[in-house]
Amino acid sequence: MASTERSRGGMSEQRRRRVRLEISREAARLFWAQGVDGTSGDQIAEAVGLSTRTIWRHFRSKESCAEPIVAQSVEWELASLRSWPLHRSLEEHFATEAKRFVSEISPLEQADAGLGIKMMRLAETEPALRTAWLMACDQVEHELAGVIATRLGRKPDDLEVRLHAAATGASLRVINEYVGAGLLDGADPRELGDENFAFIADAVRTATGGAVGDPVHVDGAPADADKAAGDRQGF
Repeated sequence: MASTERSRGGMSEQRRRRVRLEISREAARLFWAQGVDGTSGDQIAEAVGLSTRTIWRHFRSKESCAEPIVAQSVEWELASLRSWPLHRSLEEHFATEAKRFVSEISPLEQADAGLGIKMMRLAETEPALRTAWLMACDQVEHELAGVIATRLGRKPDDLEVRLHAAATGASLRVINEYVGAGLLDGADPRELGDENFAFIADAVRTATGGAVGDPVHVDGAPADADKAAGDRQGF
């Protein structure tokens, strides 16, 4: 339904999201190449082949043009968190999802991921871009509350769940910034962590006092039994 609904201008929501992302790509490329201050709304419009007026119909400012590409940079993380089965540890799940992601990612999605990392770097000195990055991190924290609540058998608005979600979200933000900066500086990806994602899982366990990261026992059954049941269901 959402993809066919029309906005006030008669554009479908799906088309609107696509246009916003196209604008965001070109804005991010220009921001990285010549700086935010050195980029104008007219230049963004010219790069994407639209009128400047159309740019301002979709975005409140030139800096906000970065928001869709920044939000997209955490989408793999969000999708992985949403699909995290109870019977798997965090490192097992991330390793499995990473292999699937690498096999399925398109060249355009790979380029978008690179632009997202570049916007993270610019966010260190550009307050408006920092806002876009923190908005994306806030969405991760919101999703985490639901994931953690399910794993702990509590409600998402439970204080302990929210504290764990905030701590985990902060850990993931720091790791994303650390890894992103390293990649931009030319570091060997293998030196920034490990292929089994244990460094991420360890950070999450540390942040939550060990409450989040391990497989969950369901109804008193061993985690291995849950895993076997999950594997039969195709997890």
